[in-house]
This record gives sequence, structure tokens and C-alpha cells, in this order.
Amino acid sequence: MMRDIPQSLTGDAATHALCWRVMRRDGVVLGFTQHDKDLIFGGITHEARSRLDVESAHQLAGFAGSEAVLLGALVSESVTQADIVAGLYDHATIETWLVNWNDPTQCVLLDCGSIGWIESSDQGFKVEVRSVVDQLMQPLGRLFQAHCSADLGDSRCGIALKGPGFRLEGIVRNTDGRSMLSMDSGGFGADGFSRGVLHVLDGGNAGMRADIKTHDVNGGQAQISLWQALPFMLGVGDRVAAIAGCDKTIGTCQTRFGNAANFRGFPRMPGNDLLIRRVNDGEAGMDGGSLFQ
Repeated sequence: MMRDIPQSLTGDAATHALCWRVMRRDGVVLGFTQHDKDLIFGGITHEARSRLDVESAHQLAGFAGSEAVLLGALVSESVTQADIVAGLYDHATIETWLVNWNDPTQCVLLDCGSIGWIESSDQGFKVEVRSVVDQLMQPLGRLFQAHCSADLGDSRCGIALKGPGFRLEGIVRNTDGRSMLSMDSGGFGADGFSRGVLHVLDGGNAGMRADIKTHDVNGGQAQISLWQALPFMLGVGDRVAAIAGCDKTIGTCQTRFGNAANFRGFPRMPGNDLLIRRVNDGEAGMDGGSLFQ
């Protein structure tokens, strides 16, 4: 479909400016421009104070997609390092517009994509913009694997994690501030919350969640370590909640959760070692018949 491009944008480029419109997943819409003054169109103010500019960009033919890298300075009140670290811009939609700054109503949408990685520092930030074609390159479908492909508690798993047997809530007794903490064990044994999720209920990380790496118990205290550090300092007295995890094996699914009927893996699928290992003479089950009967 052909686009109607205003005549003012097809001639002299002296009045042209690029604008970017960011639509976060929480519903917040922000606008930025490389022009030296704010530009308003489509009901959105595109700030010049962000000093946003293109570092590199390339467009490829066909379905190869396109990429761009934007540079910005943290001088706008609407973009803060805290919001970037908190993940509020992850996978946000971003539009690129060409605008006549003499008359911002004369504008045309050049491209639409999503935010990929973001690098931030005290001085500024760098943003990767991924083309919509990138979504066509994402793997879809189900993998055949021995372990369960469902996540504990999702609709495919069916386990209700709101019960007291799968949740440990309390206050942080000790912490390194980022990825290690201890709290009252609540009577739970070790490893019950390994591979689970930690929800931070208050403090500087309120609303954040992090994947739990290990869960041990020592002297009535649950010792929890996280795979990744929290974005802000975790403090003693902050309230957190640990949600149970699963190692996705059929044994755990059956014995701990009693949920083997909903297991979403193929535990009897032979591995690569079955193809390359040597068969011993007279070995049971190696006569060409079924391995499981």
C-alpha cells in the first residue's frame, strides 16, 4: 500500500527532523526528537531535551529486517536510569517519524519496531531498535524434550501456587543487597524454592521479581540466592515472597506435585547416548523390542 507523503517532506530537507515515539507496555507513551525544540503532533509532545540521535542504522531488503541504534542523554525527566534498570522499556514499541518542524502536522511514519537491548550509564543510554520483521525470526512451536516445557503454575501445568504450601512470605533478615538474602524458613525444607521466583513486596525494588537460583535452610533461616542481582539495593526489613520452583522432571512432577497427568515433556525419549553407546552381548532390552515393556 502506498503512503501519502506530504510535499513538504519530499523536497528541501532543511526543515526535516526525525522523531521517535515510545509506547511502553504499561501504557505510557513518550516522544523524542533530534530537533532543537519540542515538536507536538498526534497529541504527543516530542522532547528535544533528550538529545536523542541515530548512531547507526541499516535497512535490508526482503525479510532480513532492519536495525538501528539510538543514543540519548539522561537530561529528560521522562527518562530515568531507574526506569531503564527496572525494565519499563523492555520490548516497548518504538516508531520513527519524519516531521516538518515548521509544521509538525506534516509528518510521515518511517518505521515501527521494538526496543531490544538497552545500555545505560550516569551520562546517557544506548537503545537497539529491532524491526517488526524480527518477530518472524522467533522460534515457535513445541520442542520434543525429556523435561517439561510448561512453567510451574501456568495454564498448561495447572498447579495453583497461591496455596500456603508453595509460598514463603516474610521480611529480609540479612542480605548482601543484591543477590543473596535470608528470611525465616517458615518450616519449609531446603530446595523447595530453588528455580522458583522471588517477589519483592516493598522497598526500593517493590514490584520487582527475580528468578531464584538456590534455596537452602540453616538454623531456621531460608538462604536464597538469585540468578541475577536486583536493580536496586535490597534492605533488611524489606518484605519478600518466594514462590516454589520445579526442576521440570517427571519424578518431581509426580512425587512432589502429584501432577504427572499434566507433564508436558517426553521422559522416555532416548537421548543421543543411546545412539552412540556400545551394546554388550546379552544386554537386557537390546533385542530390538520395546525399551519400556
